Amino acid sequence: MKEEILHAVDILGTVTFAVSGVFAAMQKKLDLFGIMIIAFITAIGGGTLRDMLIGDLPVVWMRSAETPLIILVSAGASVLFRNVIRNFQVTLFIFDSLGLGFFTVLGMQKGITFGLSPGICIALGTITGCFGGVIRDILLNNIPLIFRKEIYATACILGGLLYFLLLQTNFSKDWLDVVVIIIIFLIRFLAMRFKWELPVIYSKKTDDR
Repeated sequence: MKEEILHAVDILGTVTFAVSGVFAAMQKKLDLFGIMIIAFITAIGGGTLRDMLIGDLPVVWMRSAETPLIILVSAGASVLFRNVIRNFQVTLFIFDSLGLGFFTVLGMQKGITFGLSPGICIALGTITGCFGGVIRDILLNNIPLIFRKEIYATACILGGLLYFLLLQTNFSKDWLDVVVIIIIFLIRFLAMRFKWELPVIYSKKTDDR
C-alpha cells in the first residue's frame, strides 16, 4: 500500500512540476517547443542531476516511457486548458508541495541505497526536489526560487534532518516516508500561509544605486 501511495504522489508531483514549467515558459512567451522543453526540465531536472552525481546510469526516466509520457500529456493539457488551470493555483500549490516532499524522500532513499552519509543523502533529496526548478529558472533568465527568501529548499533540508533523526528511534519505518512528506508539505504550506521568509542579505551601496 505504501508503495502505491508513493507512486501516486510521484505521478502527481511530476504532473505538477511539468505544469509549473509550462506556466513559467508561457510567461516568457516561448513557442510550443520551448514550452515542452521547459516542462520536461522542470519535472526531471532534479532527478537527472541526482542520478548523474551518484552514477546511477542511465537515469531513471530513460529506463521507462512512463515519466516522459506523463510529462508530455501534462504539458499538452496545460497548454490546451491554460485558462482553466489558472483558476486552480491553490490546488497546484498543494500538489507541488506534496511532490516536493516525495522527491526529497526519494532522493534520500537513493543516497542510502548507495551507502552515502546522511548529509549527502539530504543534499541529494534537496537536489531531487528543487533543482529542476533551478535549471528552469536559469534557462528563463530568472533568479531561481530557492535562492530567494521564500521557504523552499529549507523545507527539504528540515524534512531530511527529521528523516534521519526518526531513523534513530523506534518510529515505524513503514510510515517514516509518509510522515516526512507530510512534514515537508506542512513547512511549505505554513511558510506561504504566514509569510515566513529567510533573511535577505544585500549591500546598501548596491541598493542605493
